[in-house]
Amino acid sequence: MATSAAIAGDEPATAFAKDQLKSIIERIERLEEEKKAVSDDINDIYSEAKGNGYDVKALKTIVRMRKQDPNERAEAETILETYLQALGML
Repeated sequence: MATSAAIAGDEPATAFAKDQLKSIIERIERLEEEKKAVSDDINDIYSEAKGNGYDVKALKTIVRMRKQDPNERAEAETILETYLQALGML
């Protein structure tokens, strides 16, 4: 059985761990809120683009492609072209 001195000795560490855990959770929650706000802003821009006659699917594809390494993108495009030719789609 633990003595009251041993339990009392654990309290500051336990309190620290609880505070640290709470801080971590609150930081994650704050970032999730920021992520949601940014996502909403991005969706607003896509809606604006659609209202101006742009194809949102094409814009999303371009954004995704610009994130890729140029060599990886070129390789993916080559593979796609090869498959399209094999299927008689080009």
